[in-house]
Amino acid sequence: MAESTTPAPRATSNRSTTPASDTFKDYIASNWAEREDAVPAAREQAAYAAARRERISAMHPGKRLIVPAGAAKVRSNDTDYPYRAHSAFAHLTGWGSDSEPGAVLVMEPTANGHETTLYFRERAGRDSDEFYANPEIGEFWIGPRPSLAQVAGDLALATRGIADFDVVLDSVDENTLLVRDADRDITDQVDGRRLLSAGTESIDAESAEQSGDGVLARDLSELRLVKDDYEIDQMRKAVAATKQGFDDVIADRAAIVAHPRGERLVEGAFNRRARAEGNTVGYDTIAASGANACILHWTRNSGKVNDGDLILMDAGIELDSYYTADITRTFPINGTYSPIQRQVYEAVLEAADAAFAIVKPGIKFRDIHAEAMKVISEKTAEWGFLPVSAEESNKPEAQYHRRYMVHGTSHHLGIDVHDCAQARRDMYMDGVLEPGMVFTIEPGLYFQPDDLTVPEEFRGIGVRIEDNILVTADGAENLSINIPRTADDVEAWLR
Repeated sequence: MAESTTPAPRATSNRSTTPASDTFKDYIASNWAEREDAVPAAREQAAYAAARRERISAMHPGKRLIVPAGAAKVRSNDTDYPYRAHSAFAHLTGWGSDSEPGAVLVMEPTANGHETTLYFRERAGRDSDEFYANPEIGEFWIGPRPSLAQVAGDLALATRGIADFDVVLDSVDENTLLVRDADRDITDQVDGRRLLSAGTESIDAESAEQSGDGVLARDLSELRLVKDDYEIDQMRKAVAATKQGFDDVIADRAAIVAHPRGERLVEGAFNRRARAEGNTVGYDTIAASGANACILHWTRNSGKVNDGDLILMDAGIELDSYYTADITRTFPINGTYSPIQRQVYEAVLEAADAAFAIVKPGIKFRDIHAEAMKVISEKTAEWGFLPVSAEESNKPEAQYHRRYMVHGTSHHLGIDVHDCAQARRDMYMDGVLEPGMVFTIEPGLYFQPDDLTVPEEFRGIGVRIEDNILVTADGAENLSINIPRTADDVEAWLR
């Protein structure tokens, strides 16, 4: 038989004072009220998850597919990071923020497709010492956990205890495909079984990644390129919640400016809304005031927010379903853009609007970036920042204007903030837009505080405007259009 996949409790003996006597064990196991073990109706996303499994099943006939949720990750000693299941697992099960760590989805091949089973560690009975003595799964420590029957009803999936997953491991052969990056321990065990099956002494993990396992990861990523109706609805709700988070920050401006680390207060105000309306933030909030806005991924958020600064806020709320928004607004903390700030802001807005104007089914994803770059090159040439014309700068061998915007204009968005990341290039960057795709449009201009190619009054100004875009049957919809984005509307918002 395979080694047990049940994790051993972490060592806490140095601070454990839990009684170990038989008298205590008998007493704590007795006199509990009967549980109400009602089996819920299937959640809304269960039918959509089933349709996704059918699609991935059709792509891999005759193959056993193993998609782990992943284990909890240690932050320090016996303290874990907040748990988040692997995105492919969540997408195929419909299990989001209430996922059980260590769960595994297995799709066994049949003559007509696949038979799917969800394995997870069922709750410990009150006749077991785990329910009070195990801080990883004990209900005294982490609260009530669902039964196999409850999860089966909730997700409309067959369920089994995690101990039964050992039988799956014992069946691993050349027809088994695995999401390798989800759970290191399961990957090691599957690779070990593959060695036995193949009769070899070593396995090339890189080759496995590039062959069958890599194809599965690719297909699961590409499965998310076009969103279904449930996913689009979740994206709308994530954007609406994110708007509330921006409102909270604006309402808290006085305290933000007064504090020596005001950027932290920006982050805190937004994160408070994220926890109230969703699961958490979809990614570390960027609250970049003044010259910090020129640092593309400024997540330290340790700076002061000064009257007269622009603050670039890049933030998104992740719902309990894991779907997240990704919005950037750059606003004047005192309520009014200076003439130079407004000049830069309106150039970025023009680039964003130009990119949005061409979005429709049939164009290539890369065309969005090219359209935004036309405006960025034209503006920086017009202002005298380039040593050549905008036309010359746009040539692939030149790209002078990219000094002031080194990042791309768009990325797919959904259950991951950078969704579909393992899709093939000809499906992503060179892919053709289809209705149901959701992505960002986020041009920017960043003039570093020590950049001698620009006049002094531009230095230290960073502006990005980021919206979340849905491709429709005949064009596109800006899902975040209700979050003010023109300079006049932003100033009115701040008032």
